Amino acid sequence: MELVLNGEGFLCKSTDWNEDVAVTLASYNEIKLTEAHWEIIFFIRGYYQNFKHLPNARVFTKAIAKNLGVEKGNSRYLHKLFPQGPLKYACKIAGLPKPPTCL
Repeated sequence: MELVLNGEGFLCKSTDWNEDVAVTLASYNEIKLTEAHWEIIFFIRGYYQNFKHLPNARVFTKAIAKNLGVEKGNSRYLHKLFPQGPLKYACKIAGLPKPPTCL
């Protein structure tokens, strides 16, 4: 299957997403997915399914802290996983749209 991406590397059709696609998207962004990455990826996918929108970075971090613990819901931890921008790259690899607050 050939992935159709927009100019910023986000999937054009979110229905094309699966775990293999996530691995491919991560490799395009030089990220090797670990269990810690998957936890955040599945979290943001669930958030989007529940709320029908994407949070800003502050709400994203607070929601992770509330649901996964404060040791994971902080900028330092999230930047170790997604150095170029936790919210943007978690969404990209999760097959979600670009968050409106990301540059």
